[in-house]
Amino acid sequence: MKGKGNNPFTSFPKLFNVELHLFNLFSCFILFVCGLSFGVILSFHLKNFSFDLRIRQSPLGPGSVPSQSVNSGTRTSRIGRVGLTEFLRLPKVMHDMDDKELLWRASMTPRIARYPFDRVPKVAFLFLTKGPVLLAPLWEKFFKGHQGLYSIYVHSDPSFDASSESNSSVFYGRRIPSKEVEWGKVNMIEAERRLFANALLDFSNQRFVLLSESCIPLFNFSTVYNYLINSSQTFVESYDLDDAVGRGRYSKKMSPQITLDQWRKGAQWLEIDRDLALEVVSDQTYFPVFQQHCKDSCYADEHYLPTFVAMKFGKKNSDRTLTWVDWSKGGPHPTKFLRTGVTIEFLEKLRNGSQCQYNGKNTSICHLFARKFLPDALYRLLKFAPIVLQIH
Repeated sequence: MKGKGNNPFTSFPKLFNVELHLFNLFSCFILFVCGLSFGVILSFHLKNFSFDLRIRQSPLGPGSVPSQSVNSGTRTSRIGRVGLTEFLRLPKVMHDMDDKELLWRASMTPRIARYPFDRVPKVAFLFLTKGPVLLAPLWEKFFKGHQGLYSIYVHSDPSFDASSESNSSVFYGRRIPSKEVEWGKVNMIEAERRLFANALLDFSNQRFVLLSESCIPLFNFSTVYNYLINSSQTFVESYDLDDAVGRGRYSKKMSPQITLDQWRKGAQWLEIDRDLALEVVSDQTYFPVFQQHCKDSCYADEHYLPTFVAMKFGKKNSDRTLTWVDWSKGGPHPTKFLRTGVTIEFLEKLRNGSQCQYNGKNTSICHLFARKFLPDALYRLLKFAPIVLQIH
């Protein structure tokens, strides 16, 4: 009888199992190699895709840092330097900030005096008007050829339609978000603060002149610009008047923030520098007192800034205005000048008919502007401007 080990039917299954096991090992190896190859290829493509995506999504907006590349040992900007560009970019004149937002933003100031960029100081001309700038053609001639040395801001009644203004005018697009202003009311000071705040957003504005729609320049632009930029003082009229229209307007409710001996009176039309403008828009101590207690016959526009400046910045102020006005006829409003009142002799008198101090020296140039001139005086003003005012 033969042994079981020699049975061919018994050894066949074993041989088959061995071959099947080898086949499975080989299949797994093939799958492993294919998977590894696929993984390497996929990883390479994903890496390239991620790198390409980062380049495509490289931020170019505010606050982004430009990518850098090495070129011969020197780092060069791949997208251009951003620096202070976004910080110095001005909002549109007709922006959507409310007064709280505007005053807060305008109150910001750098602590380092030297500017890290090229800055040509400008004069900001602030027009507080009911509607249009009535004598605009004269001002157009005044500003002509001096772009980059001035800024214009106009606060007019919100109901005024400025669509009729020519887009070639220096006043075109220079109206700020405005609110209603009433003569003699504290909202006139709010409008002035609004003008100062908008002008402060431009770091190049160094001097600030407040004007009305009936004001005219008495000298050409170069004379006015040099007079203001080189002045060591501000020009806010401020004096103590012990009568009914002076101390008589003071309210005891203003104490202790403002006392009677600190109360001052002066012209509304003034000129200040950047430092003082910053203090005016940042004032949270004295202006609220005026808002609450300067009512009815108090006339805040004649007392707030004269009092504020005398209290805080008296040594830096000249105590005089640069805008000539005729109060000789008395009453609550100054003399209005019609066409017949405008002569060469009259304009020469306004230009050189006074004596005052400028930077510690005597001068006959005490007024740079004058009011109140009505629209029908424009023809003669334009006629005499080249002769007297040197405005061509």
